[in-house]
Amino acid sequence: MNSIAAYIFLGVSLAAPVGPVNAAQLDTGIKNGFFHAWIFGIGALTADVLYMIMVYFGVGQIIEFPLVQIILWSFGCFVLTYTGIESLLSLHKIELAFRFGKQTPLRRSLFSGFFMSLLNPLTILFWLGIYGSVLAETAKTFSGNQILINSMAIIVGIILWDTIMATISSGARRFLSIKLLKSISIFSSLAMIGFGVYFGIQAYHALF
Repeated sequence: MNSIAAYIFLGVSLAAPVGPVNAAQLDTGIKNGFFHAWIFGIGALTADVLYMIMVYFGVGQIIEFPLVQIILWSFGCFVLTYTGIESLLSLHKIELAFRFGKQTPLRRSLFSGFFMSLLNPLTILFWLGIYGSVLAETAKTFSGNQILINSMAIIVGIILWDTIMATISSGARRFLSIKLLKSISIFSSLAMIGFGVYFGIQAYHALF
């Protein structure tokens, strides 16, 4: 049980650092409420599980190729910069959502979370580095069943953090003024654009 609790905590630790996915989830919760933010997190988790499977089967080694790194940084730059700018341009939707209860479809939040995580180089590097290390360490001591249990515990930790983020963002939506919510949304959008620019710089350095 102590081992499982440690891996749940690891899952929370993996999901908790402020990054483009958390910024986008916060923005989604402010504009559309708890379920949209939670579904966004589930979409991101789906991409995480996909990378976990890839690392498990050793596919993660392709990240070492320079061309693959350039593609990853470039995609991350495009997706995050585009999402951040689009979010800035849709600030008025916060006010509309409060007045008319207007919301985007849940499937859009799901796909947004999935592609945000899938094309986020930080997510890829996280899973290759940290989860790869976890696999190597667990394989030394435990059987394949224990590796699966530990991996599930990590996923539970990520879902726990997803729920916390959705609760925080929807709670902020309920209790804060529209002006303050817009300020938080602007901060989240600028964070996404900032990460996008950073990824673009990394792509440039990898290319030249």
